[in-house]
Amino acid sequence: MRIALFTDTYVPEINGVAMSCKSLHDILVAHGHQVLVVTSNPFGDDFMMDNDVYRLPGAELKKVYGYRMANIFNRNAINVLRKFEPDLIHIQTEYSVGIIGLMAVQLLKIPMVYTYHTMIEDYTYYLTHGHFDRLAKFFIRRYFKMYAQLADGFITPSSKTKDYMRNIGYDKYCNVVPTGIDFSRFNPGNISPNIKPELRHKFNIDDDTFTVLSLGRIAAEKSIDFSMKCYAKFIENHPDIKTKMIIVGKGPAEDELKQLAKDLNIADKVIFAGPCDPKEVQNYYTLGDAFVSASLSETQGLTYMEAMASRLYVMARYDHNLLDVVKDGVTGYFFENEEEFSNKLYLAYQSFKNYDTKMLDDAIIGIEQYSIETFYNSIMKTYKHVLKINW
Repeated sequence: MRIALFTDTYVPEINGVAMSCKSLHDILVAHGHQVLVVTSNPFGDDFMMDNDVYRLPGAELKKVYGYRMANIFNRNAINVLRKFEPDLIHIQTEYSVGIIGLMAVQLLKIPMVYTYHTMIEDYTYYLTHGHFDRLAKFFIRRYFKMYAQLADGFITPSSKTKDYMRNIGYDKYCNVVPTGIDFSRFNPGNISPNIKPELRHKFNIDDDTFTVLSLGRIAAEKSIDFSMKCYAKFIENHPDIKTKMIIVGKGPAEDELKQLAKDLNIADKVIFAGPCDPKEVQNYYTLGDAFVSASLSETQGLTYMEAMASRLYVMARYDHNLLDVVKDGVTGYFFENEEEFSNKLYLAYQSFKNYDTKMLDDAIIGIEQYSIETFYNSIMKTYKHVLKINW
């Protein structure tokens, strides 16, 4: 099968959509399909063909942490697609490159699959700054509904995103297909034993320090400030525990969080490690003993699963979207406030100190349903159905 993937973001950019698209590309290629990725060019203002990735120039929207918007009137992209002769187009974005994908569907008269990845309503403040926010959300809902109605096959990565689309009026069939992960990549047994001590030395972390890892974009919707306040409560309740919090990533909220660390009197306990190369993200999970995220904007919780595969104790702010991923007290811990976080992180700490791995073992079993092969089989089921109805 010949498949064209359209996405505004792709590796080496660091975000969930980029990694999801990369996983889809790799598993399709591994199974013998031909894939063309059409995406924006974060490296410059030129068209770029890098193996099977076609990058389009675009303007950077600095208010949306480096997001690039490609010119939607793009003959070059259409010509590349004509030569590729795809059997179907799979669009992973609603804007910019996604609009080019819609044009290609109409011009080439081929089937379209659309995956709704991101709860865009959680990001409107980057553009509105609170002004006319309700109006912006109204138009976003109308646009998403229209976009999904145009697709021959519609995919959401979780029940949360499916429920959202139902609430805004989309009434066609939704395929819920969680993004697959190659968990073997995160297995500590497959990572060089030198990696962990090298990274701990780089960030000046002693071997006997209990480390809490936060990994991802440093932006308001990730609620890292809440994670830090919870961590400060843990330190207040357990001042005798030697501990550090490591924040891996970059984004517009970094300066605010550094100031918050000072305000909470935990600046000496918090390490801002900066971004990591997506190819090395599995190495950075070795920095942590526990993993924390307070984000309520996740659509499926990929980082939680990566942390579980890396054998970290997972601390997740309660979100019904995560109920299939985190089983409280079994595969990880949910928390809703600072005191609850402190108490449950202490339970994780005790398990860590006593070499009790039952939770870690149960977490590995729990994420098997999100394997890359399960993802592939579900995607192919959708593709085949779309091709059949367009025969």
